[in-house]
Amino acid sequence: MSNSTTMMDFLLMEIPGMWDLQVFYALFFSLVYLVTIMGNLIIAAVTTLDKSLHTPMYFFLRNLSILDSCYISVTVPNTCMNSLLGTSSISKAGCAAQVFLVLFFVFVELLFLTIMAHDRFAAICRPLHYPVIMSPRLCVHSTLGSLLSGLIYAALHTINTFRLPFCHSHAVQQLFCDIPSLLKLSCSDTFSNQISIFVSALVVGGGSFIYIIKSYIHIFSTVLRFPVRADRKKAFSTCVPHILVVSVFLSSGFYVYLRPSAMSASIMDMVLSVFYSIIPPLFNPIIYSLRNEQIKCAIRNLMARMFRRCNENY
Repeated sequence: MSNSTTMMDFLLMEIPGMWDLQVFYALFFSLVYLVTIMGNLIIAAVTTLDKSLHTPMYFFLRNLSILDSCYISVTVPNTCMNSLLGTSSISKAGCAAQVFLVLFFVFVELLFLTIMAHDRFAAICRPLHYPVIMSPRLCVHSTLGSLLSGLIYAALHTINTFRLPFCHSHAVQQLFCDIPSLLKLSCSDTFSNQISIFVSALVVGGGSFIYIIKSYIHIFSTVLRFPVRADRKKAFSTCVPHILVVSVFLSSGFYVYLRPSAMSASIMDMVLSVFYSIIPPLFNPIIYSLRNEQIKCAIRNLMARMFRRCNENY
């Protein structure tokens, strides 16, 4: 590799193991990627085509599905291609793009999950005021606000990271570019960067987590007072999936971004990075479709209409 390439390119960590094992991992991640994309696109299509699902809850679920399809597309295809082609280099611009997009999608997803918790709180605890609290105008404005603030958040952290000189090494100890791995490669003082990551993660992630927990404490206390068991079951069916998704997403993300930077990269770090970049987008359509009767009913109705049209054409 030439000196200019050495200075401009980063080397990503390869999936450990022999060639056959790397091919197996690449094919496995490719399959997971395709299943995730298909699942999220089905959720997006169903919530768009079924008019009974044109409510704030499913509006944000549709946005979340589209977001997850984009989120998983930032890292997994590149990792699979690197494993199959036996390459591990990524340009500095490509690395910066990965960092920016991952931060953007993570930030916006966290805000969407928080808004969805607020939606469930308003629907269950404030049913009479629900049309005002979650008006269509507010839903659109909160979505645009989340996207705009995500762009600003991702841009600030990306610029703050890539203004540093990287002279220790250009081997990123991760399957894709992320800030904790890049800070280890810098030969300058990264204390301010680490503090900014810690504070922003604590404010954004911790604030969202506290708000979500507070919302669900109110929700569960209200649900347990429902006189009809069927109503309690319906309420839990829309809340439990959301809690599972938030728990997996935040726990793995906090570990990856808030662990001490002095810790050496390990297989556990790689597993958890895959966990927070693949598992939430994969689990969202599975959890919401399996636990939500309205989604399952809408999918069945959509498939029935498609089969009827096919039979009419023939």
